[in-house]
Amino acid sequence: MSDTARLPDSAPGSARGRSAAAAARWVLVTGGAKRLGRELCLAFARQGWQVACHYHQSADDAEAVVAQIASAGGHAVAVAGPLHSEADARELFARALAQTGGRLDCVVNNASLFEPDTAADFAEETLWAQMRTNLVVPVTLARLLHGLHAGGPAGAPAASVVHVLDQKVFNLNPDYYSYTLSKLALERSVAQQAQALAPQVRVNAVAPGLLFQSGPQTAENFAAASHANLLRQPIDPAQVAQAAAFLAGNSCITGMSLCVDNGQHLVPTERDIMFVAERVLEGAASATQGGRP
Repeated sequence: MSDTARLPDSAPGSARGRSAAAAARWVLVTGGAKRLGRELCLAFARQGWQVACHYHQSADDAEAVVAQIASAGGHAVAVAGPLHSEADARELFARALAQTGGRLDCVVNNASLFEPDTAADFAEETLWAQMRTNLVVPVTLARLLHGLHAGGPAGAPAASVVHVLDQKVFNLNPDYYSYTLSKLALERSVAQQAQALAPQVRVNAVAPGLLFQSGPQTAENFAAASHANLLRQPIDPAQVAQAAAFLAGNSCITGMSLCVDNGQHLVPTERDIMFVAERVLEGAASATQGGRP
């Protein structure tokens, strides 16, 4: 579906949607202004959600997302703030509620820090900074969502949390050590939160593979690395976002972590994929040629 496509008739901006505005669902997407966050905001809007697009320093990008959703007949707001601590998470949650009329039905924890280090050279502050943003903030927002819905009527639809993980948690290598530790802990929290926050909140996660050029990666390296997966093609960020929206909308799923990575987690590497992409592709090509009669 193109970015300019209309939202479905049941969306908030449609004729039928406006008549049911009071029942419209709100989702808070952290780090929603750019890259995967932008795709998440658009995917949820296409499924009829009203969107609170969080940003820290990307105000123009966030407003562009809000405008794009509005132009397609939906409704969105931009919510600013850092996410470096539990206190930041609490403040963001309060600001989001102030802009949504006191309603939040889903939180998508997409914002994260991604800093290079290894077990041989990590610094304590680098580790804790990534733990706070990538673990403490997401689990705090989930807890706050549970508190918001804890007093709801019996039998009410469960609210939903979707954590954004990384295929790294299922395909370990020594690079990006502190980041990986934070995502490993977040992945382990999915089942525990699903158990502890039920029946008011469902908790799931998506684990994407390589989606965008980042860090020291060159365009040439990204082009190679994006094919270093079982399907030998780039992962579509819009498909990752659609998977997150599916998990948020399906009332029977909780405690699930879903890899949306073209099978990248099933291609073990001794280093981060950006460092070994060419070798992985050469090995795949050799194996394919060797299997021909």
